[in-house]
Amino acid sequence: MGRTLLLAVAYAVAINLAAHGAANAADGPVTKPSTNAMKIRLTINGKAISATLLANGAAKDFLSLLPLTLSLDDYVSTEKIANLPRKLSTAGSPPGSDPSVGDIAYYAPWGNLAIFYRDAPYAKGLIPLGRIDSGIEALSVPGPLKVTIEGLP
Repeated sequence: MGRTLLLAVAYAVAINLAAHGAANAADGPVTKPSTNAMKIRLTINGKAISATLLANGAAKDFLSLLPLTLSLDDYVSTEKIANLPRKLSTAGSPPGSDPSVGDIAYYAPWGNLAIFYRDAPYAKGLIPLGRIDSGIEALSVPGPLKVTIEGLP
C-alpha cells in the first residue's frame, strides 16, 4: 500500500509540474534579464579607462549623449562631478543609492555626472549608471580633470 501511495503522489506532482510548465509556455517565452553590457571608455590625461554601464533607463539615456568631453571637478574629496548637457531620464530608477569606489552615477537633483573615487554614504536622488572596470586611481588626484567619454562597440 505504501508503494501505491508513493506512486500516486509522484504522479500528482508530475501532472502539476507539467500543467505549470504548459501555462508558462502559453504566456510566451520566458525573458531573461539583459546581460548586454554597455561598455564605455573614459580618457583622462591620455590614459584610457574602461567602464561598464548598467542596463537601466538612465544609463541608456547617458549613453545617448556620448561622445562627451567634460571638465570633472572635485567634490568633497570623494567624487569627480560634471554637469551634463541635459537632464537624464529617471523613470524606473531607485530613489537613491549608496555609492562605493568606482561607481558612476547621476545625481538627479543637480543633473550631474558623479564618479566616485572614495566611498560615500547613501544619497537620495543618486542613480547608479555603471562602474569603472579598472584605473580608478586616475581620478583620485586633486583639482579638475578633463575627460572624454565615448561608447564602445
